[in-house]
Formats: sequence, C-alpha cells, structure tokens
Amino acid sequence: MYKRALSGLLVINLIFLIGVLSLCRMEEICRKLQQTVSEVHMEESLLADKESIMMGIASRTSSGQRVVDCSELQRESKYQLEQADLEVLLRIVEAEAGCEDEDGKLLVANVILNRMNSEKFPDSITEIVFQRENGVSQFSPIADGSYYKVSVSEETVQAVGRALAGEDISRGALYFAARKYADSESMRWFDEKLTLLFRHGGHEFFSDKKALQ
Repeated sequence: MYKRALSGLLVINLIFLIGVLSLCRMEEICRKLQQTVSEVHMEESLLADKESIMMGIASRTSSGQRVVDCSELQRESKYQLEQADLEVLLRIVEAEAGCEDEDGKLLVANVILNRMNSEKFPDSITEIVFQRENGVSQFSPIADGSYYKVSVSEETVQAVGRALAGEDISRGALYFAARKYADSESMRWFDEKLTLLFRHGGHEFFSDKKALQ
C-alpha cells in the first residue's frame, strides 16, 4: 500500500516536472520568436534607411520624424534640377551645414546656386560640388569623405526647398568658410583674395572683390 502510494506520488511529481519543463521550453521558444521578429523588423528598417541614404535622403531623422519627400522640392521651384543634382545639393548642404540652423543651411544652398548662375563656375550642381582646382576639392566634405556618410535631415530639405523656390539671403556670396576648422593657408587666401560679406553661425561668406567694385 505504501509502495503504491509512493509510486503514485512519483508519477505525479514526474508529470509536474515535465509540465514545468515544457512551459519553460515554450517560454524560451516564444522569446526567441519575438527576438527573431524584432530583428527582422530592425533589418527591414535599416535596409529602408540604407536605400534612402544612398539616394541622399534619410527616411527618418534621429528623432524618428519622417523626412519630406524630395519630390516636393520641385513644386513651385525657380530651379528645375535633375534628380541627381537635387540629391547632390541636399547632401552637400547637410555635410557643410548639418550643425547650422535652417538659415545657415539655406545660405550654403544659396552659395551653390549662385555658383551655378555664375560664369566662373560649372553649369550643374554636381559639377560644382565635385569641382577640383589644382587637384584640390572645392568642398571639404568631398575631400574628407563626410559627404558620403551624412543622412539628410528634414531641416536641410526645408532649407533647400526655400533656396529652390528663390529665397536668397546670401547677398550674392560665392564662397564660404568655417574659420574654426580651416587651415591658416586657406583662410589667408579668403582674406586676401575675397571680400567678406557677413558671418552667420560658424560660417563666413565672401564674394569676389570685383563684384563689389
């Protein structure tokens, strides 16, 4: 009688143990499944952002806010740019003025558009941005490669949109420099060969001396 009761108790304990192990196993499976689903969603999001970045536009800012579609920039625009030129403009403005306010970004876009309208510079945005003089790039983000790493923010899109719509606060500037980061030889050329128009944020804006005579 005692052995029978003991055997029954062992069976009950064994069933209970199997149930606990099964439950733990199911929880582990569920956790792994949830992790896998999360990783898939993350990979899809990263892939989407990577594809957008390759086009010069991040799908979201760091705050998670979606960026305006660049196709909106062509509406009511004074300048009708090729898609490639538009993407180059967005990217160089972000690279040069990512830490500036929206007007600072607008000014950089203005300078590039001023160059496009000047006989001294090439006729397209892409040619202007990638122009080299004596083997030296005109824009430091091209030289150091940061141009290729930026994600264009919504503020940059808005600033470029304002520039393309004809808003110009540059006073005709064809050059700009960040004295804080430029080498002394480069700034000596700016100071001796050009006329300082004004400063905004971390940039100084210049024109040719002939332009003011």
